[in-house]
Amino acid sequence: MTSVTALFTVVLLLSKSRFSPLKRHRGEGKLAYTTVKMMQITDFQKIGVGLAGFGVAFLFLGVLFFFDKGLLAIGNILFICGLAFVIGLERTVKFFFQKHKLKATGFFIGGITIVLIGWPVIGMCVEMYGFFLLFSGFFPVVINFLRRVPVLGSLLSLPGIRSIADKLGESNSMNNMA
Repeated sequence: MTSVTALFTVVLLLSKSRFSPLKRHRGEGKLAYTTVKMMQITDFQKIGVGLAGFGVAFLFLGVLFFFDKGLLAIGNILFICGLAFVIGLERTVKFFFQKHKLKATGFFIGGITIVLIGWPVIGMCVEMYGFFLLFSGFFPVVINFLRRVPVLGSLLSLPGIRSIADKLGESNSMNNMA
């Protein structure tokens, strides 16, 4: 197989794929292929994803090791820094300090402060309540995405879990902004 036919075969396979980087155009009886510009991820965003991932890992380990306050504090700091790197510092401040999210931000930052003071169980409870209030608008998107993942989708359709997932997946968070 020559390199031209191999290239043409790859182009055909990519064009039929659902997630194709190529876009088909019909015009004048011919098929023309052009590339679709993919979203660029900057190095800061890659670092932010890493920091947030390590933050979640440290939080998980902190809870796993009976609410170790050192691991929880490092996890909180890494998660906040990762979020700031991914969406930018200005957008992070705007997100946390919107008028209708001030109560949630207070609980979230208050929980982090309580963890840093030395009461990790109480601090994590307060922080989780603030996290739930802050990010509850994203839950329908996350639940619908997880329902499409092969193993997790079948777990989310189990009878007891389905009712909880349906309640979390409801997109009426705009009605609860009081």
